[in-house]
Amino acid sequence: MTALALTLASCKKKTEPAEPAPSVIEKPQVTVENGRFTPEVMWALGKMGETALSPDGTQLVYANTYYSMEENKGNAELYLLPTQNEGAAVRLTVTPQNEYNPVWKDDSTLLFARGNEIVSMNIASKAEKVLATVEDGLEGFKLSPDGKQILYISDIKVKRPENLDKLYAGLDKTTGRINEDLMYRHWDNWVDEYPQIFLADMKENGIDIANAVPVLGSEPYECPMRPWGGVEQFNFSPDGKQIAYTCRKKTGKEYALSTNSDIFLYDIATKQTTNLSEGIMGYDQNPVFSHNGKKIAWESMERDGYESDKLRLMVYDFETKELTDYTADFDYGVSGISWSNDDSRLLAVVMYRGTQEIFSFGVADRSIRQVTKGCHDINGFLLAGNDIYATEVSMQHPAEVFRYTADGTEQQGSQFTNINTEVLKQCRMGKTEERWIKTTDGKDMMVWVIYPYDYDSSKTYPALLFCEGGPQSMVGQFWSTRWNFEVMSGAGYFIIAPNRRGCPGFGTAWCEEISGDYGGLCMKDYMQATDVIAKEMPQIDAERIGACGASFGAYSIYWLAGHNYGAKEYNEGRRFKAFLAHNGMFNFEQQCLETEEYWFTNWDLGGPYWEKNAKTAHSYANSPHLFVDKWNTPICVIHSEYDYRIVASQGMAAYNAAKLRGLDARYLYFPDESHWVLKPQNSLLWHRNFIDWFDRWLK
Repeated sequence: MTALALTLASCKKKTEPAEPAPSVIEKPQVTVENGRFTPEVMWALGKMGETALSPDGTQLVYANTYYSMEENKGNAELYLLPTQNEGAAVRLTVTPQNEYNPVWKDDSTLLFARGNEIVSMNIASKAEKVLATVEDGLEGFKLSPDGKQILYISDIKVKRPENLDKLYAGLDKTTGRINEDLMYRHWDNWVDEYPQIFLADMKENGIDIANAVPVLGSEPYECPMRPWGGVEQFNFSPDGKQIAYTCRKKTGKEYALSTNSDIFLYDIATKQTTNLSEGIMGYDQNPVFSHNGKKIAWESMERDGYESDKLRLMVYDFETKELTDYTADFDYGVSGISWSNDDSRLLAVVMYRGTQEIFSFGVADRSIRQVTKGCHDINGFLLAGNDIYATEVSMQHPAEVFRYTADGTEQQGSQFTNINTEVLKQCRMGKTEERWIKTTDGKDMMVWVIYPYDYDSSKTYPALLFCEGGPQSMVGQFWSTRWNFEVMSGAGYFIIAPNRRGCPGFGTAWCEEISGDYGGLCMKDYMQATDVIAKEMPQIDAERIGACGASFGAYSIYWLAGHNYGAKEYNEGRRFKAFLAHNGMFNFEQQCLETEEYWFTNWDLGGPYWEKNAKTAHSYANSPHLFVDKWNTPICVIHSEYDYRIVASQGMAAYNAAKLRGLDARYLYFPDESHWVLKPQNSLLWHRNFIDWFDRWLK
């Protein structure tokens, strides 16, 4: 016993080895072998972040992140480019921390966030000064037009109800959670805190965080809204006297059942708040004041509970009190609204027939014109007079800034930044082709076809059907570190990517045909796209076609797995020879009670399964688990523990069903990822597994 006591005592004295100091992650040196774009090359690329134009429009600052596979993380730094004489970007920061949220104070002073700090930098000297440290966390900030005040996002802890709090007395080490309401977890986090905006004064020696005012007072609501909202959800008026902000003033069960957010106007002097969008029942978000302060525009959905409703361009006139829908006769949604310098036009990003483009809306004459046009997705933009600086991606390149003109004379644009140009020049990217085919009910459907990187028209190749998530999500010219078509192309595959029923960008009716019909036309669209493209292109080996997808796309895989028979054109009647499903819905009754945003179930499935009506009967009858007896094809299932939208038990059940059926199956599980796979090493494993699985069955 004495010896044991001495041993334990000596163990207690031991200290854990100190973790190495964080290092600055530099731009990696990349050599691409044989022009093949691989997952390793993808993760060696820089990732464009937020951008900011100086007040005079002569300087552009952007954030750029490089990743270290060894350290399993990224490091964001800030860079500066002059807009007039394009040269090499100047690096402004060199630290192991992430710099983000650049905001110009004036033409020579830049503010930005670093961790929980708000920092000021003199651009000429690069001299820095920490203006404030936000102890409760900092997500982002905005500066008032006169530079005298700042709005910042920080977290407030959720208070337990008194009847529950008393149960925790003296139990400081318990990990138990007691809940008596819905929305106790959201997306990938337990709801232990919520974001709010705070107003603080700028002083000579820094920002007066100690006396910051919560704009929502004691109201326990999140602003901006989780999980997507950021600094775009609030703005100062041009005179700095008012704040417009987005908020869904609901908690618990009400929050879980409703998408009814509103635009609120807060008077800084009187602390009075007015609801500008009262009576509009869907999402209202992202308010933007006109430069003269006479009007305010925002994105608005009409219907409560329908998170994929058309995003309308709404404009409120403060003088007449009139609210106008500028997209009433326009069958596409808008996002990222900006006013022209003279307030005569509004510019916004529009999902349009397989790409994301900038459109311009005349305030007085209601005219609408397309400003940009190309094979790309524009994800956001900044205006400087007639110049547009747009953050743009395509299936062949990650985000870079491109320059356009607001009058539409330069619709193709010109590349302005060159974060990844030297690496991509070494790659032979697979060609992207837009095709239109007829659906089984005679409608026109747009399908992207991506060629293998080493395409030779005299050879045949395997192909992959890509099933989009959402479900109301467009297959645009996106770039992703999860579904990356050029990685698939680099592995030697054709990719067939249909904009099936439910995809926005092709009119409201096309988008809405999926709700309540998950196993119907959208699935016929997938099978029709596969059949038509394989028939039109003899270079695709029809006996080596697989299918993959995530979220609703993974539901599609599970559904197709149960209907992969009877196709006469294929051997054994099997259209697909291998499947891969990531974070998908497998059992609808299970999903209905496991998810968190219940408005989604109510709208798209018709409600919970115990509500007996025609829509729910049809929806739940198309739950993939009901067709497992017909599964006949190898399947790889991937799921993550922190996915609270579609929880991990769904993937586990699908995998177990496949194994019990005696099928070749594989299960890849991530205990530390959410609906996506964001950590570099996890992502690399994901991609290696993806290629290995399909190579095994299709090559």
